[in-house]
Amino acid sequence: MPTSSPTIGPFRRPGLVLIHGAFHTARCWAPTVAELERIAPALRVVAVDLPGRGASPGDLGSLTIAQCAEHVVEQIERAGLDEVVVVAHSLGGLTAPAVVESLGAARAARLVLIAAVVPREGTSNLETIPRPVRWLIRRALRPGRPVRPPRPSLASLFFCNGMSPGQRQLVLDQLCPEAPGPFHERVTRAGVPASVPRTWLLTLKDRANPPRQQRAALANLGGAYEVLEIDTCHDAMVSEPRRLASILAERCALH
Repeated sequence: MPTSSPTIGPFRRPGLVLIHGAFHTARCWAPTVAELERIAPALRVVAVDLPGRGASPGDLGSLTIAQCAEHVVEQIERAGLDEVVVVAHSLGGLTAPAVVESLGAARAARLVLIAAVVPREGTSNLETIPRPVRWLIRRALRPGRPVRPPRPSLASLFFCNGMSPGQRQLVLDQLCPEAPGPFHERVTRAGVPASVPRTWLLTLKDRANPPRQQRAALANLGGAYEVLEIDTCHDAMVSEPRRLASILAERCALH
């Protein structure tokens, strides 16, 4: 990825930090990162593998949201990034606010959430799941035991609708087990600086987190500076990498 200092005229451009969602690794960002390298070659980009996924070691059975956030901040420090735009997809919406809180308004230029999971203040992600199926999900999310990734047929149905065969295969090839703990944790965003702008990318063809659920999550967040709609499936970073890269590069340029 690019390592030169990103600038716009006399100003320094913030770096871009990408946080994946459940059952995913940093590999899911590869198509978008490639587009970013093409349209904004000076922009520094860090796609993070959360602990226990991809190249990052970690115990999925005991993993917490706080540990995920600490790991992301460590990767930001290791990359030598000062100011950053924090981007999170899906379940990464649990980790990203804690990252922004840790960095503070002086370093977190913007929070961008893509089809994100955002429970009501003081509640858990599990509590956002409709009651008829919550008990089934709870059985799969047994504390201390990593959760198996969805079968390819289910993953294709919920993550990849409308994708080309090559895009779908990329998603399926990087699927991995998930930590159960963050689903059960009650979250607070009380310490997140209100001055940090928020952008929500709403995926209109999403089956994993349908638009109605995303709008409820957006209300739980307390709204956003801007809401942008993308006519695509849940994994927009794979299905619409050019569009997403353009949006992200523009948000970095604003700062």
